[in-house]
Amino acid sequence: MTLTTTNHDRDIAGLKYIYPVISRRAGGLSIGVNFNPNNACNWRCIYCQVPNLRRGAPPPMDLALLEDELRFFLNDVQRGDFFEQFNLAPEQRVIKDIAISGNGEPTSLENFEQAVELIGEIAVETGVFPSSHFVLITNGSLMHQASTQAGLKQLARFGGEVWFKLDSATEQGRRLINNSVQSRQKLLENLQTASRLCPTKLQTCVLHFDEKTWTQAEKQAYLQLLRLIQEQQIKIEKIMLYTIARQSFQPEAARLVKADVAEMNALAADIEAMGFDVGVSA
Repeated sequence: MTLTTTNHDRDIAGLKYIYPVISRRAGGLSIGVNFNPNNACNWRCIYCQVPNLRRGAPPPMDLALLEDELRFFLNDVQRGDFFEQFNLAPEQRVIKDIAISGNGEPTSLENFEQAVELIGEIAVETGVFPSSHFVLITNGSLMHQASTQAGLKQLARFGGEVWFKLDSATEQGRRLINNSVQSRQKLLENLQTASRLCPTKLQTCVLHFDEKTWTQAEKQAYLQLLRLIQEQQIKIEKIMLYTIARQSFQPEAARLVKADVAEMNALAADIEAMGFDVGVSA
């Protein structure tokens, strides 16, 4: 079996919470932690590759099981034959990060803070941190919750960072792409909260859906929002642009078209000209 950037099977390691990924954005082996094994999320992004996605929140994390799985998996990677088993190239035989994400919005987990702290402590104890990154991949919609903020403080304690989703700068676009009713004001407040508590990067999926997304008007609105972020002195470490690489399991799947490299590079150039650090994963 071979791990690739297009295979993000949550069950590939046979564990409930832990799964390996070759990540385009991380640039190598990412150890994923699935906080939403019940496929429940408070958003429904049209490009989401989770089958049987439903609205909702996950059950509380079984912290004892999480600890057992993470220790077992790290031992297999560090001392076992994991890399040989999955035919990873020599340059990929390093843990780039531990990424909290999974099959829904991870910050909706009831014991979010405790889970983040446990992962951090095990990673330090086993020597994974501080040489590897600690990442939270989130839609950013629950930053106002005390449990989320407490978890972000733990993330920062272990040198972690937030990857905050921003797929559209307009409320219409977010309704279309994310099935979210998030207002611009709430988006900015949540982004301000995240960046205040932990280093924060924006991640944006650039795609086309029936010629309604990433139009010229949407692009200009995106750049205008970035200017507003600068004016409000919200600190963004980097903007990560990417496009769809895996099969969506949402009803809109057949109507989605990935952005081409030239389009993404042109957008990146405009963003870079504003003074932001930008990365492109086509």
